[in-house]
Parts: sequence; structure tokens; C-alpha cells
Amino acid sequence: METKALVVFSGGQDSTTCLYWALRKFTHVETITFDYGQRHVIELDAVKKITDLAKVSSLVLKESALSQLGGNSLTTDMPIAESQNGALPNTFVPGRNIIFLTLASAYAYQRGISNLVTGVCQTDYSGYPDCRRDTIDSLERTLTLGMDREFKIHTPLMWLTKAQTVDLAVEVGALEALAYSHTCYNGALPPCGECPACILRAKGFSEAKVADPLIERCRKEFR
Repeated sequence: METKALVVFSGGQDSTTCLYWALRKFTHVETITFDYGQRHVIELDAVKKITDLAKVSSLVLKESALSQLGGNSLTTDMPIAESQNGALPNTFVPGRNIIFLTLASAYAYQRGISNLVTGVCQTDYSGYPDCRRDTIDSLERTLTLGMDREFKIHTPLMWLTKAQTVDLAVEVGALEALAYSHTCYNGALPPCGECPACILRAKGFSEAKVADPLIERCRKEFR
């Protein structure tokens, strides 16, 4: 039985929930985070706080290619905008999850880890094609073939709504850590409450009838 897992960890709501899910499922868990020039770089502070709280190792890799390529609102000063006429929103960073999972698998290979965990979701998501089940299945096969080692990409949130993700966070004991998580695309603390990520997070907690611990913490610290 496999006992090791590597979590692709951003310090956000979804990856924090996945981290605590992995801690329930595997006996040894590590995390890998990517500093790719994202405008919400504050999430790296969340990574440090949450991995310390969870008592797991954390590797932060610099990945500058995505910011050099630009063309999206998460690595440039382009105003954040929702999708129009069925097009992808400009928060889509082309290839991001594919690149991150590929680099994570290369690191996992050297660590003797075959299980990768990521917080991608096809139910309540922004339409990003690299979050879809088909993409993950295809990448899993490619990584296995390309490294001649079997990899399993676990996606515990794939078919969950945001409310169900909140329920899972409660189940796996992630609520305390979620008080330090970061989701806001604008990199604001307290969160802006207006960007698509903030709106989706608020909707999930509201529908789950659970108080968002991040908002509760901000009310106490920034009142």
C-alpha cells in the first residue's frame, strides 16, 4: 500500500482542503508550491502558515516562465474580468496546472512518491480546461509513460460543488487552517469580496451554512 503523497499546494481554500484530506489518507505527506509571479503572491505567506500548522514539509519552487509569457490577469496588471460570450476568463493561465503537475511529478520521482494530490475541480470552477477530468487522466498517463513510473493524480474535489468542498473541509478538520488560506485574485487581505474567486468562496460557505474562518479572523484583526 502506498503511504506517501505530494500535494500541489497554493495556500488557497481548495488546496488546503486537499492537504488535510491527504493527511487523513496517507501516512507521509509533503507539499510543493510554485512562485510563478502571481499577483496574489500573498498566498505564499498562507503556504508558510498552513504548512507549519499542519506540520508538513514545504518546497517552494520559482517558475518564472508563466509570468514571462503573460497574457492573463494573474501574472500581469491586466484588470480581472469574467468570461464573455463563452470565452475563458482572463484569469486563465494557460498550461499552469499541466506545468505544475509535471514539475511536481519530477520532484516526487526523486522522493519515491507516486501519489500527487491537486485541488482541481470540474463542478464549481471558472471553466479552466486544465481542471477537467479528461485533462488530468491524460496527464496522469503521460507522466507515467514519460518517467516509466506509475503516478496517480488524486483529485478529491473534482465533482464537488463549493458547498460540498466546505463540507469536506469540516470533515477532514481543515477549518482552522482555512482561517489562514488565501483565495482573492486581487491579493487583498481582508479579501476584496468582489473578484470571481471571492464570490465563489463566499457562495460555497453560505450554501454550506458554515462561517468562513478567514472572514471571521479578518473581522477580529482588521476591525
